[in-house]
Amino acid sequence: MLKGKLLNLRAVEKKDLEEIMKWVNDREVTKYLSAFLYPVSRAEEEKFLERATSHNDTEKNLVMETKEGDYIGQISLHKIDWKNRNAELGIVIGNKEYWGKGYGTDAIKILLNHAFNQMNLYKVYLRVFDYNQRGICCYEKCGFKEEGRLRKGQFYDGKYYDVILMGILKDEFEKMDK
Repeated sequence: MLKGKLLNLRAVEKKDLEEIMKWVNDREVTKYLSAFLYPVSRAEEEKFLERATSHNDTEKNLVMETKEGDYIGQISLHKIDWKNRNAELGIVIGNKEYWGKGYGTDAIKILLNHAFNQMNLYKVYLRVFDYNQRGICCYEKCGFKEEGRLRKGQFYDGKYYDVILMGILKDEFEKMDK
């Protein structure tokens, strides 16, 4: 378990399926997720959980829990590239009551600390849609910088949107941490 100021991160377990199913088909939540096809069946989510709970050296999937033990979402490192020492970050706060209250920032800082200091990664990157202003602000607060843009790379709700590529390096994170 990884501990932060507002929440703890723990390994995903099969018992988390019921909590995940509460938000997995909420378009207000999933419109911010890049690899998400809406709607998602229970069988599809069970397959995801099977993969997320298996020991895989290219993914690290964690549950975000409040200090009181309430499940609020998930955060992950995927596409872990051990040779080049980088990985892609993904995060979702499925429980909307916790949006805009610092939980995402806390979770990202916990995971970045783990990625850089325990996993010895050098870079963590992510993709975010240009309409996700809350996410962009959170990532910038955590030290991520825009590295590029896939123009009109996301089709959502009848329109095309840019996909912003952001990243943070270990030394940048360490400077922030002081």
